[in-house]
Amino acid sequence: PLDVILVGAATFVVMLTALVTALLASPAERVEGDLFRIFYFHLPLALLTYLAFFVTFIASIVFLLRPNEALDRVALASAEIGLLFCTLVLATGSIWGRSVWGVWWTWDARLTSTLVLWFIYLGYLMIRSYIEDRGRAARYAAILGIVGFLDVPIVQFSVTWWRTIHPQSTVTASLGQSLPAGMQWALLSGMLAFTLLYVELLLLRVWVETLRDRQRALAERLLDAEGQ
Repeated sequence: PLDVILVGAATFVVMLTALVTALLASPAERVEGDLFRIFYFHLPLALLTYLAFFVTFIASIVFLLRPNEALDRVALASAEIGLLFCTLVLATGSIWGRSVWGVWWTWDARLTSTLVLWFIYLGYLMIRSYIEDRGRAARYAAILGIVGFLDVPIVQFSVTWWRTIHPQSTVTASLGQSLPAGMQWALLSGMLAFTLLYVELLLLRVWVETLRDRQRALAERLLDAEGQ
């Protein structure tokens, strides 16, 4: 589809710009040096994970109220992308933590609640895969997509509610004047790049699921015709 192609082209250009800005144009951090550059990917991935699961949350609510295959496709596609981004958040966080804390993993409140979030949406996809009745699978998954989103604010506010070694939430400060101009541009470029990547993947997955549904419907009609 044309929209997928256009968004894909924009994503490639902006992602390349974000990489150059983050790795070459932005200054090294005073304490962590070049290691800090992982921040320009880690934070956008975390925020886009929230967004992806929020889209699944909203689509699931509306789907339960007014069942619609298009909404179900959006919920499924966004959950898949959210799980991918959440995996990358855990991976980049572990790499960063190994260098700063000296360990790959610690049962910190932010890390633990993020891992729980990852397992919740893994379960969401398992429900979709293992329940043969597609209508029932969609309903059960929608319920989990709604309940599972409750962990997102727990992840976000975990560093405030409990004592953790994870830094306090710096989203507002990081997007404000607390960072030098070069770092602000690198962070904003990363945010735009991963937002476009999310939109591109969402459009692509919804398109693929639409084609699969049409294929299933056609196959069912052919079987009915043969049976007659």
